[in-house]
Amino acid sequence: MSSTITLNATPPARARRRGRGAVIAIAVVVLALSLWPLVFKSAFTLTAATLVLLSAIGAASLNLVIRTGHISLAHAGFMGVAAYTCVLAEMRLGWSFLPAMLLGCGASALLAAVIGPVVLRLTGKYFVLVTFLLGEIIRLIFVEWTSLTGGSNGIQSLPNIHPLFNSAIGFYYLSLVASLICVGVCWRLLGSEIGRAIDSVREAERVAECSGVPVIRLKIVVFIIACALVGVQGALQAHFVKFIDPSAFNSEASLYMVVMNVIGGMYHVVGPLLGTIFMVALPEALRSYVELQRVIFGVILIIVMAALPGGIVAVAANIRRSLANRARKGAAP
Repeated sequence: MSSTITLNATPPARARRRGRGAVIAIAVVVLALSLWPLVFKSAFTLTAATLVLLSAIGAASLNLVIRTGHISLAHAGFMGVAAYTCVLAEMRLGWSFLPAMLLGCGASALLAAVIGPVVLRLTGKYFVLVTFLLGEIIRLIFVEWTSLTGGSNGIQSLPNIHPLFNSAIGFYYLSLVASLICVGVCWRLLGSEIGRAIDSVREAERVAECSGVPVIRLKIVVFIIACALVGVQGALQAHFVKFIDPSAFNSEASLYMVVMNVIGGMYHVVGPLLGTIFMVALPEALRSYVELQRVIFGVILIIVMAALPGGIVAVAANIRRSLANRARKGAAP
């Protein structure tokens, strides 16, 4: 009887059940992340976990842009704009961290608002090429404007955020809260009517425009939000390593964010998070093989991308589909 009810459940019932399952899964993940420093107390595991949390912000924010049908190679450049603005506001203007971080995110968002209306009219390889050049221009400004940014030498001895976050555990929890807020914003946005409009633009831009979706305006708003959110990662990451220099915001850093999305699954909200864990945690785990670290990581990366064209999230979807088919066959008379 129960199996019949499950199989014949109405779409609203299935939606409610999926919603409850998502809430439970999120609660479990948040609880596990909250208990992580209490279980794994070594400096190595705390550092790796903090880097995963910070990188998740960049990957999730870039996913917003990717979902509109664009792959940006300037995302790390916008992160650098926010990071440098935040650090300079603290060190030269005497601001505290929170308003300085908000100023940095605002600077990144403002730059996105100025550039977005131009570059977002491009598509495909043209958008990728232009954003690559944009990212390199931003990096070169960081390198050449030595009186402000310190040039290639960067800026050292960054001030502490607050005494509560001077310890590794304290900074981990700060990163956890920031990551939950930023990823939550991305998640909520993609799960709303705006998210459905974003997906419609990616799938069929002309059809979406004919249906009344303001395509260019929507892309610009999403681009601004994504660039503002990645600014949070830039500000926190700079204070985490106590050092900031242009090499942290080059095209390779942007490419890493793209690969995080590809590995995890570009068109699923969980995809960037799974890709972040793979791209950040695996190299940290291979640190004991210093001479072969990049070779081993590259081989594993190629194998995963070749074997999982839909990303890691597609594996879970296939397993769930297989279990559902088995349950359906088992319940059939």
